Amino acid sequence: MTVQEDRDALLKTAATLRAQGRIPDALALLDRLEAAHPTFSRLYQERGHCHVLLRNTPAAIHALHEAVRRNPTLPASWDMLEQLHRLAGNAEQAEAAARSLATLKQLPVAIVVANSLFADGDLAQAEQVLRAYLPQNPQNVGALRLLARIRTDRSDPAEAERILHAVLDHAPDYHDARLDYALVLLQQQKHAPARTQAERLLAQDANHRAYLKPYAAACVGLGDYAPVIDVYARLLEDKTLSAAEIADLRQWRATALKIVGRQHDAIADYHAALTACPDYGVAWFGLANLKTYRFSDAEIDRMQTALARPGLQQMDRIYLNFALGKALEDREDYAASWHAYAQGNALRHATARYRPEAAEACVQRLQHTFTPQFFAERAGWGVDDPAPIFIVGLPRSGSTLIEQILASHPGVEGTQELTEIGRYAAELCGSDPTCGLPLHPEALHRLTATATRALGDRFLTETRPYRTLDRPLFIDKMPNNVWHIGLIHLILPRATIIDVRRDPMACCFSNLKQLFGTTNQEFSYATDDIARHYRCYLELMRHWDEVLPGRVLRVQQEDVVTDLDASARRLLAHCGLPFDPACLSFHETRRSVRTPSSEQVRQPIDRTSLTQWRHYEPWLAPLRTALGDALTTYRS
Repeated sequence: MTVQEDRDALLKTAATLRAQGRIPDALALLDRLEAAHPTFSRLYQERGHCHVLLRNTPAAIHALHEAVRRNPTLPASWDMLEQLHRLAGNAEQAEAAARSLATLKQLPVAIVVANSLFADGDLAQAEQVLRAYLPQNPQNVGALRLLARIRTDRSDPAEAERILHAVLDHAPDYHDARLDYALVLLQQQKHAPARTQAERLLAQDANHRAYLKPYAAACVGLGDYAPVIDVYARLLEDKTLSAAEIADLRQWRATALKIVGRQHDAIADYHAALTACPDYGVAWFGLANLKTYRFSDAEIDRMQTALARPGLQQMDRIYLNFALGKALEDREDYAASWHAYAQGNALRHATARYRPEAAEACVQRLQHTFTPQFFAERAGWGVDDPAPIFIVGLPRSGSTLIEQILASHPGVEGTQELTEIGRYAAELCGSDPTCGLPLHPEALHRLTATATRALGDRFLTETRPYRTLDRPLFIDKMPNNVWHIGLIHLILPRATIIDVRRDPMACCFSNLKQLFGTTNQEFSYATDDIARHYRCYLELMRHWDEVLPGRVLRVQQEDVVTDLDASARRLLAHCGLPFDPACLSFHETRRSVRTPSSEQVRQPIDRTSLTQWRHYEPWLAPLRTALGDALTTYRS
């Protein structure tokens, strides 16, 4: 029996008990049902029926209001609410319930049923009802919008986008559908068209909170943070916000301020978030992730007190451990700092899906697919455009420094870690659910010369919105593109590719003490995982060097730190650019930087980064063992 079948069977049993007059038994069963399925609207409707029979009007009204709050398309609940409110002398509420019931009665039965099923998460049945209804009523835009929402929730945003596009062609003033369209575009990381849709909505109502939020999200996706800062400030003007909403908005605004280089203002907003919610782990981590912020004794005490609290939310606990690890590292209390980092990593690793053997298998698949013959047979394919510069490698390898050096040149624009190449690889090859890496790279054998060129053109078109300065060259600093060098070379044969490499102990330790967002870089939360991933990276880069000799420029982070001038000249020469002294004063360049190194690259080069990991050497023996010969071969 499925979860849904079990849920429906319990509801049916409760209704049978009610019909038999066994009301206490029915209510007890409904309590069990609520514990297992708290969002199931019809259990609250059934509870309302039970309380009506017990003549407990207040309890019945409460239960029925809960039912229609979760699912406004329950005619029986509105009908009972109207009657109960009239009996209780609540004329205004009775009229409101009557209006809701009348509205439902005007709708086609199929639409009411589908909406009700959708509200309770019964997506397959709701879609089945709509698919049966729509052939006879193909222009019902409400039904089409609901179908799009169902397809979104069933992990088919592309189909939802297609449906909503058709709806808006037919009904351009259907604002709810346009909002859904903006959200489904955002879900697919189509930030530029999403912002266009949000702007159209804001032209109708400039202060609508539901329109401001996707507009802000689209701006963030495009790396345009100046308007986001103002949007969050406007949203914070609402005096009815909960403490949790205030904390979220303050934290989001602080992150935007950090990215544009307004560190003082960012710190103020992080503190404001913590004033609203003192245990808000992400704000504590935001302060730590500035890398240059120093916590006070009182703040360290507050973090330690919060971590000792049994009821602390798991994600808050993870964020706090990483923040405390950084705070104690700055105090040179390395033993306590390591303990905090280890605790945070253990908690985060417990939720990760990453499997190192999946990455190792992916390396083998790429080696078998991308052979010298593969590239020889496709010579001259792709788009002959030298504009893109891809900076690849592992996270925390020094790639943000290389980006900042290059973006300080008047001929180069730094954008951000773009997701387009990874998205194309997933579309063409599928992706492993445990690590997001290409599952069937052999599918690229089926690409024609025309399709290959189209993909290169698509990349240049889809990345155009990020190029606000319109410089000749632009940077895509997505480190995970190391897995897609073969695809990049195929579709953009004149693009520059730079591999930034760092000493394995330093790189792996830096990853172990960094908390990445959502499901990103899940290999970084366990010693064995990060070591095996580093070894995979070395093996894969050796393969690219063999099948595409001279194609990738390798830059050693340690060389850049010890000899910036020579490294910068080498980088610029490889990109076909004349030397510019601004590249040596990279820390003075004003631009948005989204990575954890944003504040570090706004400072002159600090050589202590080369040996930072040695403070933790007593606890890193397992890492050294797991890295094996990578410790000596990483430069070869």
